Amino acid sequence: MFNLRELPFDASKNAVVSQETCNFHYGKHHATYVTNLNNLVKDSDFKDAGLYEIIKKSKGGLFNNAAQVYNHDFYWDCIAKKSAPSDELKAALAKDFSDFKDEFIKASTTLFGSGWCWLVYNTDSKKLEIVQTSNAATPVTEGKIPLLVVDVWEHAYYIDVKNARAAYLEKFYENINWEFVSSAYEWALKEGAGSIKFYIDDVHPEAKKTSKCGCCC
Repeated sequence: MFNLRELPFDASKNAVVSQETCNFHYGKHHATYVTNLNNLVKDSDFKDAGLYEIIKKSKGGLFNNAAQVYNHDFYWDCIAKKSAPSDELKAALAKDFSDFKDEFIKASTTLFGSGWCWLVYNTDSKKLEIVQTSNAATPVTEGKIPLLVVDVWEHAYYIDVKNARAAYLEKFYENINWEFVSSAYEWALKEGAGSIKFYIDDVHPEAKKTSKCGCCC
């Protein structure tokens, strides 16, 4: 049984999204994904699986809802507070991008339709990358490790700024929780894909399972 996580910030004081947006985005959309996930998983082959394994191995509606639970969990942590990046992360961003902010904002702005824009660590190339995903898709299925994500589904910003996605993205970028992103990068370097499962199990201890997929530690 999966639970809707608590928001890691006071919705009335968040600098990126309003309390009204949180009421709908978190209280309706995110909550519905959790409810749907529980309903879909109970009679499936994944009834005894953890969220990480469901995301890695499931398809269709089950995958969509499981991935959206994770994507939203991660997004809330990315906007929990404004903080500074570690020196290690700053150096990596400078090495792998000419202008990370410009490239990230451009990728987020030009993503067509609903989806997500991510900063990930590629364990094969040992480099940081910007990845666009549509709908519920997540870099986790590609073996890439999420470090930062912005939600560009319209419900993430429409109440606050209507169709001005660019204004939302600027506000998002100016208030990133770089402390969280830096920690995710540190764990990615240490544990590889195992850091994803570690994060998921920390957010969802009520559903922590012994993974049977053999794809992480």
